[in-house]
Amino acid sequence: QVQLVESGGGLVLAGGSLRLSCAASVRPFSMYAMGWFRQAPGKEREFVAAIRTTGTASYLEPVKGRFTVSRDNAKNTVYLQMNSLKPEDTAVYYCAVRGNSGSYSSATAYDYWGQGTQVTVSS
Repeated sequence: QVQLVESGGGLVLAGGSLRLSCAASVRPFSMYAMGWFRQAPGKEREFVAAIRTTGTASYLEPVKGRFTVSRDNAKNTVYLQMNSLKPEDTAVYYCAVRGNSGSYSSATAYDYWGQGTQVTVSS
């Protein structure tokens, strides 16, 4: 059973930074694209960022220039560095393993999910 464990969430003031981590048990980790999604109360889960096996990254438009996704294959971990946080970034953030075909921004392309970590940005 594949496990993903997220960490790094918390409460931060607007303009602050957080770095989320996601340790995955999928092997070989380097062969899988990884994604970050978020879900705010009363809203649908939305794509935030993805990183391919090549290291190429893609982002939700509103987070471009503020968020950076990266991976450390030696540690089987993917990261999401979030800077200049805004109250609208408040959500539960999930990491996921892309095991299916389809768009990198589509949740259906991902078949393993973490439990989520809460990010709250206060104004």
